[in-house]
Amino acid sequence: MREIDRLTTERYAVPSLTLMENAAIATARVVTELLSGDMSGKSILVFCGRGNNGGDGAATARLLANAGAHVDVVLIGMIEDTKGDARINLARLRAWNDERAEREAKENAPLEAGLLSLFECESDAGWEQLRASVLTAPHDAAIDAIFGTGLTRPAEGRHLEAIRYLNQIHSTSVPVIAVDIPSGLDSDSENAIGEAIQADATVTMTAPKRANVVPPAAHHNGNLVVAEIGSPRELIDEAKSQLFLTDREDARRWLIQTRYTPESYKNTHGHALIVAGSRGFTGAAALCGNAAMKSGAGLVTVATPASVQPLVATQAMPEVMTTALAETDRGAVSDEAINYFRKFAERANVIAIGPGLSSEDDRTRSFVRGVVEERPTAVVIDADGLNCLSPWPSDLRGSAEHPIVLTPHPGEMLRLLGTKDKTALDDRVAAARAFATAHKVILVLKGSRALIAAPDGRVFVNPTGNAGLGTAGAGDTLTGVITGFLAQAYGTLKANADALQTVIAAACTSGFAGDLAANEIGMRAMTASDIRNHLGEAFRLLDPAGEIPIVAPR
Repeated sequence: MREIDRLTTERYAVPSLTLMENAAIATARVVTELLSGDMSGKSILVFCGRGNNGGDGAATARLLANAGAHVDVVLIGMIEDTKGDARINLARLRAWNDERAEREAKENAPLEAGLLSLFECESDAGWEQLRASVLTAPHDAAIDAIFGTGLTRPAEGRHLEAIRYLNQIHSTSVPVIAVDIPSGLDSDSENAIGEAIQADATVTMTAPKRANVVPPAAHHNGNLVVAEIGSPRELIDEAKSQLFLTDREDARRWLIQTRYTPESYKNTHGHALIVAGSRGFTGAAALCGNAAMKSGAGLVTVATPASVQPLVATQAMPEVMTTALAETDRGAVSDEAINYFRKFAERANVIAIGPGLSSEDDRTRSFVRGVVEERPTAVVIDADGLNCLSPWPSDLRGSAEHPIVLTPHPGEMLRLLGTKDKTALDDRVAAARAFATAHKVILVLKGSRALIAAPDGRVFVNPTGNAGLGTAGAGDTLTGVITGFLAQAYGTLKANADALQTVIAAACTSGFAGDLAANEIGMRAMTASDIRNHLGEAFRLLDPAGEIPIVAPR
């Protein structure tokens, strides 16, 4: 980001002070919106550090005061210790009240603008004075402009005291807005390096940073607002980031590409073949098949052990077909089914394997290995399908023609890696990237925010979804949605289908459906079926034109 800011000034002649002013405008707008659009008489507390983040905060304070707010600015340090644009904006605050008084004298009337007070805190004694004076007064909102993107070690001293104070008033429902990143976080890490601000909203400039979007650090950000402050898009593209934040537009583009048309029908929308279920675990098979059907696939078949086929058929939607596979004496799929399955799979556009499958029998593991090795289509592997292949065979790799999509939760991911050491996932982005590139697979590492790692090293963070999705069957539902989306992509777009973009769209849409379900019934009561049942609403909101039928004139 520092390089992008520098090049914006050098290559495009946008003054750095203009970038700072634009950042302040964006922050002031978010504060104003949080306080119902009127700053008149509102009391705002702003904590500023000595760097550019503090300069952003100082400029924001001036704008809010001009809008009628009473603003208390606390600089942790002295203006004389600051440099560049930050010093210019902090010095403006010092002169603000004098300029206001002069204007009032000239006009012989009070100005409508608010009040502004600047307090410089250079010592522990100064901090204690602040606690006994300014910080005892109530404030309607507070702004965190202490540290920006350059912090790499835990905050300490007066900076730490300021962080703790802002967290204290946050706990009393005073909204806290962070500038660029909540202070106390290392912007390049998803893991906490010390105590950090818990913000209600974060206004980050130009593009999100890793700690803005990757948990657990991302949980400190509250509502994330990405503000355009004047850096051209081509500079962001030139940075060649390998980490991306997806959004609903990614899902919308995919939905538009695969729209139902007047001449399309079930075969056009693809056939999803799902290998799932075993004795005692039939619900997972039904949940996966039902989700694939509701996601828009034209045909869905659940292949399941013969003894449980009747039960799966009664639990699944009537539109979902089933077929019986040879089984072990424990009621799990046997490798004796492989020849029949190969023949049956010739009519499918995508195969999913794993939900409720069981991984205890060598014959089941042999079946899974055979299906994946000899796959005629893209294949999605989840749950026991993953366990059957753990640790992941070094010679098993995906391909552009027949992609492999893996959907592990953290425990399954550790098994794929062949370790019980949880520190292997301390850097989830790096772990997902390394695995996906080594084995040429698309890896969906589930968690509070799913990471989608591509064979070329790119990693995509999915921001949709909520804690309610941590419920039984939600993983089976996600597998069904991914499989249904891939069936549609290969059925509609054929050779032009992009498996990675399809998986990104599926994860985004499924999480969005979960958000819609939570908004309606709350997270606590949500079940996996609620996620599936809100897919239709998600489609209508993402691509309303594509979901409305063309009506003939009367």
